[in-house]
Amino acid sequence: MIMKVVIVGAGIAGLAAAVQLHRAGWEVIVLEHAPRLRDGGYVVNFSGLGYEAADRMGILPALEGHRVVYDWITHMNASGRCARISARAQDALGGNQSYNLMRGDIERALFDALDGGVDIRYGCTVSHVEQLGDGVRAWLSDGTVERADLLIGADGLHSTVRRLVFGPEERFRHDLHYLVAVLALDTAPAGLAPRTSTSLNVEGRQVAVANVPGRGALALFSHRTTAQEAELSAGARATLPRIYGDLGWVVPELLARMPDDGSGYFDAVSQIRMERWSKGRVVLLGDAAWCVTLFAGAGSSLAVGGADLLATCLEQAGRVEDALQDWEARLRLQVVSKQKGRRSIHRLLSLLADPHGEIEVFDGEPVGLAVPAGAEAAC
Repeated sequence: MIMKVVIVGAGIAGLAAAVQLHRAGWEVIVLEHAPRLRDGGYVVNFSGLGYEAADRMGILPALEGHRVVYDWITHMNASGRCARISARAQDALGGNQSYNLMRGDIERALFDALDGGVDIRYGCTVSHVEQLGDGVRAWLSDGTVERADLLIGADGLHSTVRRLVFGPEERFRHDLHYLVAVLALDTAPAGLAPRTSTSLNVEGRQVAVANVPGRGALALFSHRTTAQEAELSAGARATLPRIYGDLGWVVPELLARMPDDGSGYFDAVSQIRMERWSKGRVVLLGDAAWCVTLFAGAGSSLAVGGADLLATCLEQAGRVEDALQDWEARLRLQVVSKQKGRRSIHRLLSLLADPHGEIEVFDGEPVGLAVPAGAEAAC
């Protein structure tokens, strides 16, 4: 008998699950609320569990062709002190099995791996879920109803599936009291060298710009906040100039180039922590289950690796429920480790912003780099 799965979310986690379950012989339906496949996004580190899974899936060559390689990564503070990490040091720190990639390039590689063999319904999501003894029934936003052996909620931090099946988001969301905005630019601000990532760190605030040749530039704003809901409600167009308007460097140009329509990513930095990722024939995957935060850079790797492991467990187990239990037992320790590592983000940003602190970087040997204010070329 052919097993059937409905996957909610055509992001990295959902597409990775679709690839592996389709290859395992499942009938796969993917629902995506967006009108089309997304592209672009911010740069993430892809390594570990995800790298190994991508190798098994055969998508590593496609990913390697889209690697984002920086000649230099530079962190500077308001006093002009800088820490630089060279390409050689980045390779030494990350190892051979570590890529910097745009989120959209990972999604595209996974989508291409489907080779048209999966039913993807854009502009559609789930509106109601009913657990059955041997499956699940899902009511969709387009008015149709699907019965399946398994429902996978891979619909992100603000998961609809999690809310419908497990309860309100507030029960599982743990805010880290930071807001993040991502701005995609066709061209980099004047003065930023190609193949570089540069950040300005002022206590409680960071502005980072990655200049990726042929791909434009990405700017990331992050700041500590005690007024999260009010700032999110006001939107990035109103909030960012108020928070960052006193900063120099390229910040005025970035603020001037913000889109008037409010498009772009602007959200709280939060983690999702759950005691169980599955209930009956419904399982959560990726950020919907364990969001480790954008700062971790590990979400994409966990999404691909977690999806690959889920498909393996489903193929090996006799019962779906047993497979879900085995999958969670094998994956949870890795997720918890990544989450713990990112709860200290305030300490990290404070260190980068400290005008008196020494920042050690590895470039052949440990060195401390410090330059006087205005010594731009020395950075």
